[in-house]
Amino acid sequence: MAQSEILKGTATDTQDAREQGLEGRFLRPIRVVVIGAGSNFTPRLVADLLAIPDNAGGTIALVDIDEARLRAMEQLVRRMAGERHGPKWNVEAAINRRDVLVGADYILVCIEVNGLACVAADNDIPLRYGVRQCIGDTIGPGGVFKGLRTIPVFLDILRDIEALCPEALVLNYTNPMAMMMLAAGRTTRTQVVGLCHSVQGTSKLLADRAGVPVEELDWECAGINHLAWFTRLRHGGHDLYPKLKELARADLSGHPANPDDRHDLVRKDMMVQFGAFITESSPHLSEYLPYYRRHDDSLARYCQDNFPGDGPRTGSRYYADMWPIFRAEADRDRIAMIEGRKPVDWNRSWEYASWIIEAREKDRPFRIHGNVMNHNGAGGTLITNLPPDTCVEVPCLVDRAGIHPIRVGALPPQMAAVCTWSLGVIDLGARAAVERSQEMATHAVMLDPLTAACCTPEEIRSMVREMFTAERDFLPGFD
Repeated sequence: MAQSEILKGTATDTQDAREQGLEGRFLRPIRVVVIGAGSNFTPRLVADLLAIPDNAGGTIALVDIDEARLRAMEQLVRRMAGERHGPKWNVEAAINRRDVLVGADYILVCIEVNGLACVAADNDIPLRYGVRQCIGDTIGPGGVFKGLRTIPVFLDILRDIEALCPEALVLNYTNPMAMMMLAAGRTTRTQVVGLCHSVQGTSKLLADRAGVPVEELDWECAGINHLAWFTRLRHGGHDLYPKLKELARADLSGHPANPDDRHDLVRKDMMVQFGAFITESSPHLSEYLPYYRRHDDSLARYCQDNFPGDGPRTGSRYYADMWPIFRAEADRDRIAMIEGRKPVDWNRSWEYASWIIEAREKDRPFRIHGNVMNHNGAGGTLITNLPPDTCVEVPCLVDRAGIHPIRVGALPPQMAAVCTWSLGVIDLGARAAVERSQEMATHAVMLDPLTAACCTPEEIRSMVREMFTAERDFLPGFD
């Protein structure tokens, strides 16, 4: 299955969209609601929306419970909309989402529940038990606890959508993606798809490493979020994996063909050992696996991307250290953009949101990779050797009728097994959040591959108890 049409999402002008047959006009103005509008995602997603060729305008409604960030984003979006010559886009802002949901066509969810309050506890309590996370927001102890805080809020949002705009399409950008989408798939009838940019980014990276034009790359990719595998990677009828594996082996042996490219070693090693390349970056991917973060020597050998942390090349406090800095930088950049000291005239990006909206409004099919329930396909289970009642990341076709997941069939068994390691964490993490159960949350962390490689079950239970104590004020209703 050729996937080059997805990469047209990197378009820099209207002609790229026209080459895909997306040159039709919107039939109507649309209403787009952004919940968590203070997010770093918002300026880019809004810029992409405004850049859709031949759009009919409409309304962008911004929602955030942080009023200072909401008002700043309102000013910025008004400036961005005002600088676009063409159809009129109205801008609204509200602290209460129910004030702006009625009549919504599309809802972008970019929430961060409790802000920075729990980032250190999510990282540092597990670190004292020897669990050296890097990001810790989608898997592992940090990912489970972020899910416990975020999923109840997400489900409240979806219930409001069901009541006030049940036909709206929800595009979720919030992590932990797989846990959130699984909880949503089990508890709501809302039309919702989870969107990540790791598939698009990795396909471009692989084309660059193979030295082929990305638009000529022929590939297939499927799995779960942050553990999706490029099971097919070809150019001109030739398999690219022999070349990529040869380069990876040289990098892993310490004798790279290009000394500047001796990085991303976790993904390269997984490709050599398991047969295919994975979508998530090496530092983040290392958290999903039991192999690379347990010992100092494996951290030093494999996890040496430029992620600052608690020691040379380890990155074991990367997210805890850097996320507050990133938020502060984003706030400063936002003010600079509002004041005209920083440009906002970006080219359209490969983030999927605007391409989904364009494909639906113009009824011109477009292919994405989305996070959906595995039993969501018209042909039955999408990935046949993963459980039906889980969330998977698979190709989906978008047209006027919505999101249509495509049946992949079976992954190679070793790749499905690696995905399965994380599915217990995702399953029990989602259940724990829905049922407000500390015991289920404890079992979710016990099943995490990295945590299990570092701790006994008794140690994990103690660690989780400490995390619940530290975050008690942010986890209402847990027994």
